[in-house]
Amino acid sequence: MEHELEVSADDNAVARRAAGYVAARARAAVAEHGRFTFAVSGGHTPWAMFAALAKEDMPWPGVALFQVDERVAPDGDPDRNLTHLRESLGDAPARVHPMPVTDADLEAAAAGYATELPQRFDLVHLGLGPDGHTASLVPGDPVLQIRDRLVALTQPYQGHQRMTLTYPALARADQLLWLITGGDKREPLARLLAGDESIPAGRVRAGRSLVLADRAAAPEE
Repeated sequence: MEHELEVSADDNAVARRAAGYVAARARAAVAEHGRFTFAVSGGHTPWAMFAALAKEDMPWPGVALFQVDERVAPDGDPDRNLTHLRESLGDAPARVHPMPVTDADLEAAAAGYATELPQRFDLVHLGLGPDGHTASLVPGDPVLQIRDRLVALTQPYQGHQRMTLTYPALARADQLLWLITGGDKREPLARLLAGDESIPAGRVRAGRSLVLADRAAAPEE
């Protein structure tokens, strides 16, 4: 898959650039078909992006936010992506579809969340781990092989089982937006840009892909 790369000075600059990009995509989508469907991952830079996005000209009544992945943890837990997403959005009237990770039957909850997903996402935000994972598609996890479900559960990773969109769900994206910052991301980002399918992130397929990276993460020219 081809990726367009833009490099900014630091993580704050990446967050600001991302906020402007998302707002423009949202306005265009709502003008074109009345709705902007946006799936979001976790991470420090995305929360900064959402804090900036709350100040942008966003057509919030037409925005539907979905989660790319979530840790199985109680509501309000600081490890939950949803906790930070809501804090970052502040008073912005976003319509959020949270992953049901507190349900007693997680398999049924994952199947239920799959029915909420749109046929196409206008935009899917992804991050990149030092080990090459994206969403909660981590090296060696059986979830990487799932092709018959849109939402699935992982094995425990860094202390938590997770619920995640699978490759078929990510393939519903008209546009991917990767936010990649920090020196520990330089090697995996180079591998992503090279199309290295030995890392989970390298196997994602979608309509188009834009990578916003800071100088610390950007491969040397």
